[in-house]
Amino acid sequence: MAKVDILHEVRTNNIDDWNLCFQWCHYHYDNGSNEYGYRFIWRRPNDYLQAARGQARIPSYKLMKELIAKAEQAGWLGSEEH
Repeated sequence: MAKVDILHEVRTNNIDDWNLCFQWCHYHYDNGSNEYGYRFIWRRPNDYLQAARGQARIPSYKLMKELIAKAEQAGWLGSEEH
């Protein structure tokens, strides 16, 4: 198990609907280790995250590229350097 801190996020703009998010996160594992990483995750219409055992369906390559481009424009893509 892991606790996840979302450091940065971009999302689709589906008002009052589900939104696919691309995030830069800090993972805190039960064994005391920590890692940084990217993830795709869905947000429900109520803005809560949809936990799906580590998987998020990405509807299209085009949408994935759009979210990655948004992260790049926001200046945090490449945050591996922390």
